Amino acid sequence: MVILIASIVGGLVGLFIGGELLVRGAVSIANRLGISHLVTGLVIVGAATSMPEMVASVQAALAGSPGIAWGNIVGSNLANTLLILGATALVAPIVMHGVGKRDAVVGLLATLLFWGIASAQLASVWIGFGLLAALAAYVVWRINHPPELGDDDDEGPPLGTFAAIALFLVGLGILVGGGALLVDGAIELATIAGVSDAVIGLTVVAVGTSLPELAASLAAALKGRPDMAIGNVVGSNIYNLLLIGGATMTIAPLPVSPEILDIEVPVLAASAVLMLLLCRYAKRIGRVLGLLLLAAFAGNTALLFV
Repeated sequence: MVILIASIVGGLVGLFIGGELLVRGAVSIANRLGISHLVTGLVIVGAATSMPEMVASVQAALAGSPGIAWGNIVGSNLANTLLILGATALVAPIVMHGVGKRDAVVGLLATLLFWGIASAQLASVWIGFGLLAALAAYVVWRINHPPELGDDDDEGPPLGTFAAIALFLVGLGILVGGGALLVDGAIELATIAGVSDAVIGLTVVAVGTSLPELAASLAAALKGRPDMAIGNVVGSNIYNLLLIGGATMTIAPLPVSPEILDIEVPVLAASAVLMLLLCRYAKRIGRVLGLLLLAAFAGNTALLFV
């Protein structure tokens, strides 16, 4: 059991550290190439911060554990909307001002698309390519209709080209190794605990791979940047469904288990509707609402183990 816990913790740490190094390297490379801040943030950072979920889901699918693969995607989005947004609001109430309302619409549409594909058991290589194409269309649309964000002053000192490439490759290697440890440990934990791999994917793996988003949203809220905190959550949800879902279907097109499809996907759709309502109509997300979001996440998690 000690070795099992060490494997899971080591995998989570590897995903966190690897993701951080990968993002820093990717941003530095983009800056060296003269790529705009908008494209860097939307495409490069957006994709790089989704790598922990990507690695975990793809490796789980290749290992023949679709419950972990799809549970990680669905659970990560629930963690983003309920856990991360709730925890962020507790630290610093989020002033909304209509931030993210267009992206929240895209997030809801992506959720409904995923629900339809899963319900009809249409997971295939071609559907996976279709989801990736949908993500590409979203990125192009976002570049042509950019959100009103301020300049990012958190890039830190610039890195040399060699250092940036080395950081990117080292981060990628740590990510892959951490993902392998986490998936192997999660499968064994599900067996020992007597629960399905879907439950482990929806909880342990999903929350673990969402830690980078949690850290980013908390930091943004503390700096008075609600646009970054909300954008991080909504953007991550879109990338999880279209990028990670598409890549998982393309590499290992396995069906979504009824355990996830019948209960958690409808909960996911409800959370996407809630996200849209908050972005369009809420003036702020205060501590009371933050507590309610956390309570909803805790209640849903508890029900998974009942």
